[in-house]
Amino acid sequence: MRLHLLLLLALCGAGSTSGALSYSLGGSWRIRNGNGSLDLLGTVPGCVHSTLFQQGFIQDPYYGFNDLNYRWISLDNWIYSKEFKIPFDSSKWQMINLIFEGVDTVSEILLNNVTIGKTDNMFTKYIFDITNVIRDVNSIELRFQSAVLYATKQSKAYTSREVPPNCPPRVQKGECHVNFIRKEQCSFSWDWGPSFPTQGIWKGVRIEAYNICHLYDFTFVPMYDNKAQMWKLNIQTFFDVISPTPVGGQMIIAIPELKIQKTNNIKLQPGKRTVELSVKINKNIPVETWWPHGHGNQTGYNMTILFKLDKDLNIERSAKVYFRTVELIEEPIKGSRGLSFYFKINGLPIFLKGSNWIPPDSFQDRVTSDLLRLLLQSVVDANMNVLRVWGGGVYEQDKFYELCDELGIMVWQDFMFACALYPNEQSFMYSVAKEVAHQVRRLKSHPSIIVWSGNNENEIALMMNWYNVKITDLPVYIQDYVALYVSNIRKIVLSRDKSRPFVTSSPSNGAKSIAEGWVSHDPNSKNFGDVHFYDYHSDCWDWKVFPKARFVSEYGYQSWPSFSTLQTVSSEKDWFYKSNFSFHRQHHQHGNDEMLYQAGLHFTLPQSSDPLRQFKDTIYITQVMQAQCVKTETEFYRRSRSEIVNGEGHTMGALYWQLNDIWQAPSWSSLEYGGKWKMLHYFARNFFAPLLPIGFEDQGIFYVYGVSDLHSDSKVQLTVRIHAWNSLTPLYFTVTKPFVLKAGQAVSIYEQPVNTLLKTCGNCTRQNCVVSFYLSTDRKRVSPTNYHFLSSLKNAQGLLKPQITASISQQDDVFVFALETSAIAPFVWLDVGSIPGRFSDNGFFMTKKTRTVLFYPWKPTTKYKLEQSFHVTSLADIY
Repeated sequence: MRLHLLLLLALCGAGSTSGALSYSLGGSWRIRNGNGSLDLLGTVPGCVHSTLFQQGFIQDPYYGFNDLNYRWISLDNWIYSKEFKIPFDSSKWQMINLIFEGVDTVSEILLNNVTIGKTDNMFTKYIFDITNVIRDVNSIELRFQSAVLYATKQSKAYTSREVPPNCPPRVQKGECHVNFIRKEQCSFSWDWGPSFPTQGIWKGVRIEAYNICHLYDFTFVPMYDNKAQMWKLNIQTFFDVISPTPVGGQMIIAIPELKIQKTNNIKLQPGKRTVELSVKINKNIPVETWWPHGHGNQTGYNMTILFKLDKDLNIERSAKVYFRTVELIEEPIKGSRGLSFYFKINGLPIFLKGSNWIPPDSFQDRVTSDLLRLLLQSVVDANMNVLRVWGGGVYEQDKFYELCDELGIMVWQDFMFACALYPNEQSFMYSVAKEVAHQVRRLKSHPSIIVWSGNNENEIALMMNWYNVKITDLPVYIQDYVALYVSNIRKIVLSRDKSRPFVTSSPSNGAKSIAEGWVSHDPNSKNFGDVHFYDYHSDCWDWKVFPKARFVSEYGYQSWPSFSTLQTVSSEKDWFYKSNFSFHRQHHQHGNDEMLYQAGLHFTLPQSSDPLRQFKDTIYITQVMQAQCVKTETEFYRRSRSEIVNGEGHTMGALYWQLNDIWQAPSWSSLEYGGKWKMLHYFARNFFAPLLPIGFEDQGIFYVYGVSDLHSDSKVQLTVRIHAWNSLTPLYFTVTKPFVLKAGQAVSIYEQPVNTLLKTCGNCTRQNCVVSFYLSTDRKRVSPTNYHFLSSLKNAQGLLKPQITASISQQDDVFVFALETSAIAPFVWLDVGSIPGRFSDNGFFMTKKTRTVLFYPWKPTTKYKLEQSFHVTSLADIY
């Protein structure tokens, strides 16, 4: 449940009953820049950039080169102000607080011309006592400092030692010293995002008034007692008792579906007080657990907590409680040096299938509940069960975690530190401590969060010496690292949440890193912990280049987003691959060349004489390349889950980089800005399927592995077919005898020398044939159809340019595309331009004359609009 919203609703009840009231200061605020030359009305929650755009002072910040053109906005100091009349008599309330859920970032706050506090951390909640300052009519002002100038100032003032990196690479076109400010790290730029260091009140702001006693927060964590074989629910409630004498009463907890009605007497002494209560669930009452997507239901139970206190003070809260256990298993593996690294949920080992989440927009006020639901629904629609919330963005809004709870998406939650070293001064450490304590309390009741992680890539950055630190200085930097992530962050997390594991960094060697003093000599070891792996120069079709690691939490390849997505932020002069716009949007050094290099290994690159046609074809081939590369790599990780080869294996996680985009640009994402599916996301739906046959070659032998994520064994058959590129009729097919594919296993189910396979179909050669295969039960397919290429497609012989037509009809809210092809067509891409929605499949192979594909619109549309926008491309069309 959305705890802070529930709290706010409760506070809006009758004062005599709840003892408190709440008044929102959201809505219209006056915003002006430092010299007063700009003065306009904006909205809170929000930011300066959004206000300037909404009021017509600037273009869309994402258009063209506006990230550079509008740099002046971030370098100015802005002032938010508001005059308001309070709808209550302040003299009747003993305590009145001004509460900011989030301020971005550095500001001085004045109420009625009195400074009541300052802010310097985007990720912290701020509460200010305004009891003696508030009036009937009030003025409030937030005087912001430029985050860019503040970070530079902090860096110059820190003389203990250099804290690298000072600035991002030039290709990122960003700002410097982001590690000196507790702000969204990627807002100063990243290799997939622009530099927009925002200012503003980015979350809710309100006034709360109360008498006697106030319940200002509560959390709960279910724990399973293995010894007693029963569930316990640990509840914490946080009070501010302003009565000069103790406040007594009863705390009544009710979970009707579990037949729980528990009453406890409590006595609250004056001051800030925490009441902790452990509720035992009768072991004879069955408790349904929360499961990740694809493994079971996401059952939750309604809970109410009622406080009946002295002086007729009644306070009630409600929430949804989910029961689940999580364990991180690091133990010896027979036949392998090192330790395992995998997660058990409710006692069951789970292979984590998913991706990495970045902020969906540079401007958080544009991240709506509808956008979050669209993106997260796309996660489960692609058979994923996990997201890693990357440590260079933000701790996501409550709605994100609620949806993950609801949809069964596990969350690997980084703390917001990424790709940098950080200062160790006391004020910085104190700010981080408040941030971590706040976020753990806010988030720990969510079952979706299965692990806390201290940072992104900072252990490996330190130990692989990304920043060219002098070897003699390394012990001091290691000491700073341990002070921040172990003595500070880890200590706070473990003292407040014992329900889930904590890892210090990602990647890290887990237990081995701890044994080596919290930093490992090789944090990216294949035999411990998790691994990040990127290689743009080796052939991505060669599975032997990938690490047979325990858990791979980052890997990927870039592609360009669709033309319809780019078209909204560019003009005709930008629409070719080597335009200034194309270079400007690419924030990864040599990224555009690397994409074409990787594509050129196996595909003929587009050669159209029409610049626009060639640009669109190049976009297409980068998406084909990305999808095929990530498919090959992911399938390697999935088939490595049950085996040890040369001491390596037991891979139990594959999280590709990255799920979503922050703007319209080339990146590693599978979802474009706004949510449109790239070819990779359609491929992910197949390569993350719960039952999957995976084909590969080794020393001239073609193998198929069967992979199962199911909880029970499956009796299946494997069908293998061979097609010539120039014929829709299979040259050969074979069906194995039924066999049992064991639950949670990846095993070899078929092997055949390639030469033997080719001889079975007469005139087959590596260049003129392709292999397809699928699993079935009683002639019903239970897996996607998978493919194995016997040669590069640029060497494919007999591949024809197909004529593909589509007839579109409507069935309720879904549109049916009846496709017909004249020839085999690899990588068939259906596009309906800017009409939002997704297909049931895309980027597929047509090896039969007809195929039916569904289109699910995200907004109302018509058959006519789809027909006008529809375009189909297959591989031979770009030659």
